[in-house]
Amino acid sequence: MTKYGYARVSTVSQDLEVQLNRLKEEGCEKIYSEKFTGTKKERPEFLKLLKELKEGDTMVVTKLDRFARSTVDSIQTVRTLFDKGVRVHILNMGIVEDTITGRLIFNIMSSFAEFERDMIVERTQEGKMIAKQRPDFREGRPRKHTKQQVYHDLKLLETHTYKQVEDMTGIQKRTFMRRKNENLN
Repeated sequence: MTKYGYARVSTVSQDLEVQLNRLKEEGCEKIYSEKFTGTKKERPEFLKLLKELKEGDTMVVTKLDRFARSTVDSIQTVRTLFDKGVRVHILNMGIVEDTITGRLIFNIMSSFAEFERDMIVERTQEGKMIAKQRPDFREGRPRKHTKQQVYHDLKLLETHTYKQVEDMTGIQKRTFMRRKNENLN
C-alpha cells in the first residue's frame, strides 16, 4: 500500500516545484514527474506509474488536468485504476470514491476541466486572430537580438570566425545563420 505522486507541466520552461512540494507534503513515497504536454497520451513517466500501481496503492495528483487529456481520458484512466484496486486522490478535489456518487462527481469535474481547457484554447485562438490583424504581428516568441545587433555581428564576421563571434556576442551560430539569411534578403 504505497502512495505514489504524479506531477506534470506542459513545457520545459514551466516549473514542477510547486506540484512536487505538494505531493511530498501529502506523504507520497514515490513521485513520478515529467515536462510533457498533456495533449499526448504517450507520457512516458505517467505510463511507468500506471504499470507500477497495484491493488491497495494510492495515486495522488495536485489537479485533475495533470493526468488526463479529456473527460473521456480521465474517466477511462480512473476506471482502469479502480479495476486494479488503486485509490485516486486529486488534491484540489479530494479522494475519488469508487461509488456511484463518487464516479458521478468525478465525471462532472472531468467535464468542467475539459470545458475550462477548451475555453482557454478558444480564447487563445481568438486573441491570435486579433493580433494577426496588426501590421507588426509576428508569430512566435520575441527575438532576443535586434537587427542592429545582428548587423553589428555581420561586420564582426568579416574578421572573425563564427565561433569567435558566438563567444563575443552570445548569439548561437544556428540563430546567427538564420538571422544573417533574413538580413541579406
